Amino acid sequence: MEFFRNSTIDWIGKKWYFIAVSLLLSTVGIVSLVVKGGPRYGIDFRGGTQVHVKFREAPSLDRLRAALRSQGLDNSTLQSYGPESNHEILIGLDLVVTKEEDLDAGRATIVNALRREFGGGEKANLNEASTQAIADQLLASESLRSSGSSPEQIQNLARRLAEFRDSPPRSGLISNFEELRQVEGVTPAVLQALEDHFSLANFTVRNVEIVGPKVGAALRRQALNATLLGMVAMLVYIAFRFEWIYGVAAVLALLHDVVIAVGFLSLANFEISLTVIAALLTLIGYSVNDTIVIFDRIRENVKLMRRASITEIANRSINQTLSRTILTSGLTFLAVLALFLFGGEVLRGFSFTLVVGIIVGSYSTIAIASTVVVSWQEYNNRDRQGAVATLERELGKGDRAKLSAGAKA
Repeated sequence: MEFFRNSTIDWIGKKWYFIAVSLLLSTVGIVSLVVKGGPRYGIDFRGGTQVHVKFREAPSLDRLRAALRSQGLDNSTLQSYGPESNHEILIGLDLVVTKEEDLDAGRATIVNALRREFGGGEKANLNEASTQAIADQLLASESLRSSGSSPEQIQNLARRLAEFRDSPPRSGLISNFEELRQVEGVTPAVLQALEDHFSLANFTVRNVEIVGPKVGAALRRQALNATLLGMVAMLVYIAFRFEWIYGVAAVLALLHDVVIAVGFLSLANFEISLTVIAALLTLIGYSVNDTIVIFDRIRENVKLMRRASITEIANRSINQTLSRTILTSGLTFLAVLALFLFGGEVLRGFSFTLVVGIIVGSYSTIAIASTVVVSWQEYNNRDRQGAVATLERELGKGDRAKLSAGAKA
């Protein structure tokens, strides 16, 4: 399938327009990064505590922020998570301590603030209790022991209770103890034992992530090293397969793509997390593959079009591969766009990076990589032509001198 047959677009002739667009996009992204004090790192890189909380009803963010502030958590961040109907909030505690044990204390402080503001009392929250914790409390009940239930039966009952609580539509949040009557084996004595030892808070902590300062710093270094090593490896490979200028052009295009992608992440206020780094590495691989396709066609056409200029060869090569670029980039773009729209919050940063990267990567293959190669070749040709002209002038002076000497003789 070909969208463009025998196209004759002068891509290289528009290089100054491309350069202006690239400078504009890069400048906007860099300004955003400078204004915001650099990239906004996720918990993976900055270290800290992130608590994933599900509420029974949509909480007031102002009320939640005030509750956290009352516990001295002025630096905490709040972010809605998932569909609005799920009433889920991500509470992040930025790293302000250097001891690993203080991070877990930060998690406990967040939970205490929630219990004080949204209820739960002194009893343990059944919505957060593990299967073993439920079993231990049931085993401690005298009424259940006297009923003749074996420890194994109670363990199985605790497992069924936890599975019932965590399955949709409850998804970890039980509103009333009476709901548990639906579970096989639940008797009035079981309900009474649960009510005696547990409470039902208006929230449940679904997940807690704790990353220490050393781990966060190590992950930042590793992510940077992975990106730089990827670029160096591609530079060496392309220089080996083609010429060194092709490798330099490809790496410049990749740097261009990464800078713009990170700038757009800053503009959209996305965090730089491990999934975003994975997206950037994916972008690097995808973009260089597109670049190599055009470079390979340029190399073939150099042999076939010996009398043509490098500009004509590059334009023809880009036009010949244009349909392939549109097809592959277009279909990939539709896939990552669907992932961005319907993939959920967890993959939002990853998919957004690829949405921007696919567009910028396809553009940079033509606007940056091919332009750098052509500009370098034209510069070399001008130098060679200048050297030849100088040599001819010198030879011409020598011949004229010989003729003049002969005439005098």
